[in-house]
Formats: sequence, structure tokens, C-alpha cells
Amino acid sequence: MLNLTGLFAIPGSVEKVEPYGNGHINQTYLVTADCGRYILQRINDSIFTDVDGLMHNIHAVTEYLAASDPDPRHVLRIVPARDGGTYIRNDKGCWRLYNFIENSLCLEKVGTAQDFETSAFAFGDFQRRLKQFPASTLTETIARFHDTPDRYRIFREALEKDPLGRAKDVQPEIEFALEREKDAGIMMGMLKKGELPLRVTHNDTKLNNVLLDAETRQPLCVIDLDTVMPGLAGNDFGDSIRFGATTGAEDERDLSKVNFSMPFYEAYARGFLRGCGADLTSAELQTLPMGAKLMTLECGVRFLTDHILGDTYFRIHRENHNLDRCRTQFKLVQDMEGRMDDMLQVISRLSGRI
Repeated sequence: MLNLTGLFAIPGSVEKVEPYGNGHINQTYLVTADCGRYILQRINDSIFTDVDGLMHNIHAVTEYLAASDPDPRHVLRIVPARDGGTYIRNDKGCWRLYNFIENSLCLEKVGTAQDFETSAFAFGDFQRRLKQFPASTLTETIARFHDTPDRYRIFREALEKDPLGRAKDVQPEIEFALEREKDAGIMMGMLKKGELPLRVTHNDTKLNNVLLDAETRQPLCVIDLDTVMPGLAGNDFGDSIRFGATTGAEDERDLSKVNFSMPFYEAYARGFLRGCGADLTSAELQTLPMGAKLMTLECGVRFLTDHILGDTYFRIHRENHNLDRCRTQFKLVQDMEGRMDDMLQVISRLSGRI
């Protein structure tokens, strides 16, 4: 392991370093020192190839947030390297260190509507607090990450290659995706026309990316900032709905157990809108239900693409795992399509503005 006290500005001696959490992208360790605890991460530079840009984003955003809220539990704090940088690079990879936020917890799945609403408030508040931050100064840490039309371009390329001959066995899923390709560019088109503002967005708004106070279960801090970059409010909202407003697991094989949950949708919308305050435009409010559909559709297309290409991106644990994931997403899309008017009415009622 690294000589942490020699590389990072830790004011004491390191006593123990142990694996921590269950993240799939970066390698994460809990560092215990005589002066406190820290989170050490080896950045996955095969996915995040521009580590300088990545760490610029995180440093700029966390410094901006800390300037308006001095509570150390309310924002991630980078521990600088001894040379003054935000990370170190050596023959073992790229490494960064954060202060550990004590007496906190994160939830891996939605258990109650209240917990879901709490996470929604945290992500909405995150956007509100960054409303004056110049989004265009941030680097795209993963290019075209939530560009749904581009995901379809990659999908079509996968269909043409079909390296394992799997396309013939998933024709219903392929047809489902292609029938909805016309919807893929709606929000990107609105952005290009100036109808939607570009915002600082998190882009991975899963429940476990919010730390809660272990005693009160109130939101403390938004974490996992690797995908913080310019984006659309509807995408952040929609990704959470995709993840949490469902009655089934993401890889559930029995699709009768997978349904879109309006009660959880409403709970999240309530928390998100409360966190955002009055900062969302009328056009943004109107796109929130569409964001939920498009983020779910995009994710399903990505799972189907990976299945066709031989499971090269998403880690699988059984045969047809990515196909199972794709089918749950498409089931949710289908359910949402039947409830779009209801979803918009919820936004209208909660916001009082559309």
C-alpha cells in the first residue's frame, strides 16, 4: 500500500488501511490514522481517462459548495497531496484522498418512500446550490454520457457487428428499442434550441450516492462526484426514478414483479422539487416525466447493446444477465408510457407552476 503520510497532507500517522464499500468502478479503502479517518480511492483511469479534468471538476465543485456551507459533513473534502495537487499518480495508478464523513450511512436500495424523498431532496439541493456555478467550465468526464441519441448510434453499430450472433434471439427487445428511437433526442433538441438550461448535474443519482446522518437519516452529503459535469436537470431526476420508482430489482427475471411505482415517483418528485426550490424553469418541470422515461430507455438500450456485444462493459454474474437487465428497463418504460399524464400532473400539483 502507499506511503500515505508521505504522499498526502495527513497530519498524523496511518494505523490501518482496509477495503471499503462495494463500488464497481474505483478501488476504495478506509484509512484509519491517529488523527482521524479518510477515504482512499484508486481512480479507474481506464474509464475516466482524463484524470486531470475529473479532479478539476471535483475540486472546483466541492470548493464552491464548501464556501457557502462550512459544515465539514455537508460536502466531500479533498485531502491535498504533499505537492499541492488534488491527486497523485505513480506506477500503481492514480490516487485521491477524502476526509471520511463520520456517523453517516448510505442505503443500497429504496426501502421506504421517506428515504427516497430524502435522497431526492439532496440531489435537488445539490443542483440548487450550484445554480450559479458556470457549468460550461466543467470537463465531460465521460463524453456524451447521457446523450441518448448517441447511445442509439452505438446500439445500431452493435447490431451491424453482432459479433456473437445474439441479435436473432432478441428481436422483440430490438424492435422495442427502435420503435422509441424517435423520442431519444427530444431533450437534447430542446437544449440545442435554448429551451433548456445547461446545469451542473451529478449524472449518477442512485440512492447510495447520498450520505445520510446515521441517527436522524437526514441528508448530509452527495458523494461519488466522478460524473459531475454539464447536463440536464431532467436526466438527474430521471435516473433516480429509473433506479428507485420500481417494485423489482434491476435484474429481476420475473417481469410480473417489475412495475413502475407512482407512490415512489411522487415521493421523489416532492423531495427533488423541494430541494431545487423555485430554480427549475417551466420547461424543465415539463421534461421531468420525459427524463424518467428517457433515462430508463437509455439504460435499457445500453444493457441490450452490451448483451449483443458480448457483455464487455457491465459486469455479469450469470448467462443473459444484461438481457435480464434490459428487459426490466423496457418493462418500466412501457409502464411509464401509460402514466405520463399522471406523472406530469404530479409535477404540476407539487410545483404549482405548470
